[in-house]
Amino acid sequence: MAQQMTAAELFEELERRLACTWLAGSRGRDRPLRPPHLSDNTALLGHLNLIHPNQVQVLGSTEVRYLQGLRKNSREDALERLFHSGTQVILMAEGLEPPEDFVERAEVEGLPIWQTAVSSYDAIAMLRHVFTNRLAEKTVVHGVFLEVLGIGLLITGESRVGKSELALELITRGHRLVADDSPQFARIAPDILNGTAPPILQDLLEVRGLGVLNIRAMYGDNAIKMNKYLRLVIHLADFDAQYARNEDRLQGNLSVREILGIAVPQITLPVAPGRNLAVLVEAAVRNHLLRSSGYNAADDLIARQERQIAEQTPDT
Repeated sequence: MAQQMTAAELFEELERRLACTWLAGSRGRDRPLRPPHLSDNTALLGHLNLIHPNQVQVLGSTEVRYLQGLRKNSREDALERLFHSGTQVILMAEGLEPPEDFVERAEVEGLPIWQTAVSSYDAIAMLRHVFTNRLAEKTVVHGVFLEVLGIGLLITGESRVGKSELALELITRGHRLVADDSPQFARIAPDILNGTAPPILQDLLEVRGLGVLNIRAMYGDNAIKMNKYLRLVIHLADFDAQYARNEDRLQGNLSVREILGIAVPQITLPVAPGRNLAVLVEAAVRNHLLRSSGYNAADDLIARQERQIAEQTPDT
């Protein structure tokens, strides 16, 4: 679900990160900041733009000189657009003071004007970071999320299939826990899902028969990873006759799982007595890394067979 934040919430972030001060428009504390698709496609932020106004308009020395150089009527038109076309916050960068008519209008309209000493480019970079983390589309997927061999791995499957036990064994083998049961994923870029743990479940893993375990307390800080990009899903499934009939012995059980519109590779592993799932998961991750680099063992086998057939076939 997409998020939103108020001007006051954004100011709290920038006050801490950019030493911002609130100069005018204190009545606008509850002005909403939303992702573009929820705000008539109004961009979140950028340097001063009067044609397609940003929700957060950042003004540096170049923008201030432009406004000061306008004739009276043009300036009035520019200010009308600035204060009435979707702008929710004006941020004065480089320690610049807002013109008097800015302050007067801001107080009347309840439009926040803030000030920071950093450059407009640094301010925009920090704002993008804040918005990426706070306003990204988010969803919760049932499973256990870990870092295995350097990549984000989500283990899914029906209840009682053994997800937590597998995760515990992987942790004892040196891999790291991100989140158990309800990892939260945020789409922070067109092809990136960032996974984190809900604060209430941070460091915890529930294993049947053992109850809730604090992994950080038991195995140390190195057993915990605060966040990771999701790159692979391992789905655990009960081994049965139907599974055996549908199994691809050459390529494996590969598919794609879509999360927040992003296609994530998924491997289905059958669960049966005597199978060492931790070893299989590590092998699946290593094989995924090889595939990502362009090597496919199945294609290699097919190529070898074709070469052998060609060598054994007499010339005609």
